Amino acid sequence: MTRMDQVFKAYDVRGTVPDQLDAEMCQAIGRAMARFAQAPEILMARDMRASGVELSAAFSDGVRAEGVAVTDLGMGSTDFLYFAAGHLDAPGAMFTASHNPAKYNGIKLCLSGARPIGRDTGLVEIEVSAEGLLGQPLGELAAPRRELNLLDEWAAHVISFVDRDSLRPLRVVADTANGMGGLVVPIVFDSLPFSVEILFAELDGNFPNHPADPIQPENLVDLKAAVLAQGADIGLAFDGDADRVFLVDERAEPVSGSLTTALVAASMLKKYPGETILYNLICSHVVPEVVTELGGKAIRTQVGHSIIKQVMAETNAVFGGEHSGHYYYRDNFRADSGIITALLVLELLSLSDKPLSELLEPFQRYSDSGEINTEVRNPAATVEAIAQHEAAANASTDRLDGLTVDHGDWWYNLRPSNTEPLLRLNVEAKTPGECEEHVADVQQLIATYSNAT
Repeated sequence: MTRMDQVFKAYDVRGTVPDQLDAEMCQAIGRAMARFAQAPEILMARDMRASGVELSAAFSDGVRAEGVAVTDLGMGSTDFLYFAAGHLDAPGAMFTASHNPAKYNGIKLCLSGARPIGRDTGLVEIEVSAEGLLGQPLGELAAPRRELNLLDEWAAHVISFVDRDSLRPLRVVADTANGMGGLVVPIVFDSLPFSVEILFAELDGNFPNHPADPIQPENLVDLKAAVLAQGADIGLAFDGDADRVFLVDERAEPVSGSLTTALVAASMLKKYPGETILYNLICSHVVPEVVTELGGKAIRTQVGHSIIKQVMAETNAVFGGEHSGHYYYRDNFRADSGIITALLVLELLSLSDKPLSELLEPFQRYSDSGEINTEVRNPAATVEAIAQHEAAANASTDRLDGLTVDHGDWWYNLRPSNTEPLLRLNVEAKTPGECEEHVADVQQLIATYSNAT
């Protein structure tokens, strides 16, 4: 494994600093990105991690040494960087490790127009080029670097997704987990008629209060307590780079990414009747059901932002959702945004006299396990063995992403991790009891076939 192999993942660059990812590597990646993008300038932003200052400066040097200008946007959220790439029609690099612990950092790359860069859309080529450039003399920094503040323009773009006149005073608690939400949430919300309390607003890449990973229930404890204590209408939990959001209703009950996808899809179809909605294959079956019931076209996709953005471009989908809390909008350059999603839900609350829990009731049709990770020696071989077992049992299966098995009244998806020796399991059934029973069934299959491979 080369040095670059350690940090180039399926959708981005990520690793521990400085043992896996360092300034020398970022300089080489900057040179490789400049050669790949073939653009006159590259945009750059970073989150609050201390290592981002050195790593982004090295990346900038690499870009400029290739004769390409750098526009430094300063600190911002990942969806802010995507906006800038669309607004300015230029490639971009966001220095962040999202929800990972403090010792990590990374780079999310995109082309002009916020077009994605993943393994199938350029990331492999950039990795190979960067590996070849690693350690080579840099030479003269032939192109300029400038600083540009686009945060106000971005905030206006975010707010444009809702009808400001329809908004009414609501009590909101936002847990930004010492991440970039602490910067961007006030910029967006200060001009809106909401009473907002922000938990852990201080930008601190050491995450002194709790990890910036809201998909984990233990990281919602403070938010849930604050929602109840404040009598809030809604709680918002952002991840480290603030491109994802998870909701907590007025009873402090967490809302799954699938239910949020269904809720927003229903709202988007009222504004844009008959349009196409994307959902990834681990979303609840409620999502395609709701889309179809409301006259929209539901399209199922693989997991991952670069894949979903590509399918959005091909289908002209108005919206796409992932169970993991990523939500994509055609009018946001097909990029994901947590804060746009938060505003759309607040608009729905403003237009209704019902609390969030009641707005969600029509979508609560199934019970899901959440994602369950199991460490196995050979994930791919285990999935293949289970696929053969299910085929022999005449179960309905597909291989769009990993293995999906549909037993009629329940289904599951099993996918190998892109970065770790893990299998990721998601199960959905009609009731919590049935879901728990089927999770045990599949876990037994994993234990049996992982030991045999």
